[in-house]
Amino acid sequence: MLFYVIAAVVVLIDQGSKRLISLYMELGESFPIHRLLQFTYIENDGMARGLFPGYARLFALVAIIFVAGILYYRKKGELRGTLMDIGTGFLVGGAIGNAIDRIVLGTVTDFLAFGSGRGVMNIADLAINIGVLFMIIAMIQNYVSQKVKPEHAEES
Repeated sequence: MLFYVIAAVVVLIDQGSKRLISLYMELGESFPIHRLLQFTYIENDGMARGLFPGYARLFALVAIIFVAGILYYRKKGELRGTLMDIGTGFLVGGAIGNAIDRIVLGTVTDFLAFGSGRGVMNIADLAINIGVLFMIIAMIQNYVSQKVKPEHAEES
């Protein structure tokens, strides 16, 4: 259940924030929020940092295949545990959030600029990064627990 709740909340926050930005800001407009963060409204028809421009709908298809893969491996039981649920929930929510933009608009709304020269992103992009982080932690935890179990078995 945690997986679905996180994915749904990410999609709702992502889509809501993008709509607010497109309603209240002009394309290309920028204003500081904090010394490390500014809102800069851009439309991206490619992928990260504008790579491969013009392929937004192709990347939407990739996102759909990615989400299907996550759902498949979850159903098989290969992605289990609280950390993995959190990680995959963030990943799927982020992928769906950006896929909706790519399918409906043909571009992705980006507006979060952290520091200088680091590109502009959105909530879905942040969620994907958070998801990857949780999955790495889950894999490390699984690896460590697998290494500890055989050592305890030998001591018995």
